Amino acid sequence: MKVFKFGGASVKDAGGIKNVYDVLQKVGHDDVLLVISAMGKTTNALEVVVKDYFDKSAGLQSSVQEVKKYHNQILMDLFEEENHAVFAAVNKIFTDMEQFLRQNKSPNYNFVYDQVVSYGEIISTTIVSHYFNYRGLKNQWIDVRELVKTDNTYRDAVVNWELTQKNISKNVKKKNLNITQGFLGSDENNFTTTLGREGSDYTAAIFAYCLNAESVTIWKDVPGVLNADPRYFDNAILLHQISYREAIELAFYGATVIHPKTLQPLQRKEIPLYVKSFLNPLLPGTCVSKGADLEPQTPCFIVKKNQLLVSLSSLDFSFIMEENISEIFALLHKYRMKVHLIQNSAISFSVCADDKFGNFHALKALLSKKFKVTYNENVSLYTIRHFNDKSAGTVTKNKEVLVRQVSRETMQIVTRDLQ
Repeated sequence: MKVFKFGGASVKDAGGIKNVYDVLQKVGHDDVLLVISAMGKTTNALEVVVKDYFDKSAGLQSSVQEVKKYHNQILMDLFEEENHAVFAAVNKIFTDMEQFLRQNKSPNYNFVYDQVVSYGEIISTTIVSHYFNYRGLKNQWIDVRELVKTDNTYRDAVVNWELTQKNISKNVKKKNLNITQGFLGSDENNFTTTLGREGSDYTAAIFAYCLNAESVTIWKDVPGVLNADPRYFDNAILLHQISYREAIELAFYGATVIHPKTLQPLQRKEIPLYVKSFLNPLLPGTCVSKGADLEPQTPCFIVKKNQLLVSLSSLDFSFIMEENISEIFALLHKYRMKVHLIQNSAISFSVCADDKFGNFHALKALLSKKFKVTYNENVSLYTIRHFNDKSAGTVTKNKEVLVRQVSRETMQIVTRDLQ
């Protein structure tokens, strides 16, 4: 079996869904499992719904209507008969979501987030499955929440591999075209969980691992894995082949083309990962596979925007030692700060981190009891793998360098724009 993952950009409108159908006609669809994300920017739109819900905003109904209107237009563009069963199916999903918003009693933001945002994937796969059947391409729609079981760490759930393996082996029919949702799972109480933003790639890897798949292909609007994000760098170069090790390094540092968790299960079973263009599906793209000789021969640039640079120094000029660092990291973990760079001296300790959950100011209040805390918001972290003398100047032009750190293969630079 092959596993294909199509992200939100590939199914953002009726034309995109028709193109996914065409891609399958060109590359084959027998014995394939499709993992599909929410359509376009639906996840963002549902995040607005969650925000309005907690703000008790009068705009809640309007934000729900925006999501409905967007999907209804796609339905109208795909299906000629307005009495087609898909309209009732999608309407039922929205009814379920609105009922949850009316009846929920939990004050837990992360719990509510997962219950609401998950409807994006449920709707998208419902529409795609109905459309494929409409075009004569028979398929099995699978509710991923019944198969991928996790703990209850909402918004960043941890997979129960043993139970998930059992469920997937039992319920996914080979030789068929199967369609399921990315990003989602459920906990022991069957409440929906999510695997972290962009977690659909990880879902594809979970299924591939459990099914001993032949390969995984991530279909994107780029020709493959590039040595730099073309949104921020000119003249990006396609990397035709890279090793699991290099891809894991790139993903760890923030390369957005592959989700960081995706590669580990694939590497364990040596399942190759392809990154290909859904606009040109017959091009070879990038292959990620086993091999120490597949290292890129050119610098690879990764940028993470909107980061937080936090520097701690001792109040009495005493050394910051192992026990202090241990305590700091325990707090960073507790407040769910994702750390991307660490630098320390005798009396100071700095981290560049992602405040994904908006916990920094609560963390700062605690840290300030023992340390002098200084910080810079909205900084950029550049990582250069296989750097050379020229590459650093590419990212520091017209910027103030706050931190520079160099190891054998990797250079990291924290910058902010000059005023």
